[in-house]
Amino acid sequence: MPNNLPTLEHLATAIIVLDDTARIAYLNPAAENIFGLSNTNLVGHPLQHAFTNTEKLFGAIQSALASQSSHIEHELALGTHTHSNKLLLSCTATPVQLGKHALLLEFHTIERPLKLAREEQMLDQTQANRLLLRNLAHEIKNPLGGIRGAAQLLEQELEKPALREYTQVVIQEADRLRSLMEKLLTPQHAPHFSALNIHEVLERVRSVVLAEIPDGLTIQRDYDLSLPELHGDKEQLIQVVLNIVRNAAQAMHGKGQIVLRTRITRRITLMKKLHRLAVTVQIIDNGPGIPSHLHDKIFYPLVSGRADGHGLGLTLAQDFVSQHQGSIEFESEPGRTCFSVMLPLPHLGKPQ
Repeated sequence: MPNNLPTLEHLATAIIVLDDTARIAYLNPAAENIFGLSNTNLVGHPLQHAFTNTEKLFGAIQSALASQSSHIEHELALGTHTHSNKLLLSCTATPVQLGKHALLLEFHTIERPLKLAREEQMLDQTQANRLLLRNLAHEIKNPLGGIRGAAQLLEQELEKPALREYTQVVIQEADRLRSLMEKLLTPQHAPHFSALNIHEVLERVRSVVLAEIPDGLTIQRDYDLSLPELHGDKEQLIQVVLNIVRNAAQAMHGKGQIVLRTRITRRITLMKKLHRLAVTVQIIDNGPGIPSHLHDKIFYPLVSGRADGHGLGLTLAQDFVSQHQGSIEFESEPGRTCFSVMLPLPHLGKPQ
């Protein structure tokens, strides 16, 4: 540690000091803990050795140096080589005159308050989605019966068999839409909770999707087999993962790689309740990514990135996860999309 920076050692705030060549001169213990990095291994190296996704960080550094005053980046998504997901931070870049030490970077984690705000928004959104889907299903379901009945009556009056093909199309499409409406009403039914192994859920989804797309798609396993059993509705959780995996496969046109990963997560707040342990399921694909203009509304009903998509899969997935007192979130950029489903473990409170 540089002799003229002794007080930084005891701060709870994460501090990184850069020298006049923009290389790392020092990390305090708080920075080592937050980022999972080592001061010894990084001193003398550029920031890229510690972080990924550094465009906004370097923008803040350049602004601070150009103005010779502090520059604050309020919402910085910064990746590290030790974390699978980006860290959400605020960063203050301040020029300093301490020998060769030219810039001080001060980081504050904002992930927890942002996560709580997003969960609050998700709860409100899920309730609105349920009401919208229920009303939509009822409004469509009623006239569908009339359309199907009229097509059957018309079919009886047609003499040419070739014309009956058209009425069959009407009947079949009416049946398909009726089936879809039934699915929209399914979240209103109470889930059936029991002990289950999350890996049985993932293996079921894996076998279904690979049967649907036998060529061009690989689904890799990255399981923590020591995970305990969950308490949940197996069919609902299968539908959650199946909807996400199918979306990924369709976005990649059936050619690409999907990774199913399970991990334990410690001390996590889900649905406004702190849990000591939870299971995190990640579905990661190497497809084109979700368009940025859809990021804030991807869980809304009837919103889809595909021209032929109905935009209901993720809405239902979010609803099912919320019924398990869990949370679902995602990160996406070209070449990598990761959906994370977090579910509390049973001994810390069963879903109601």
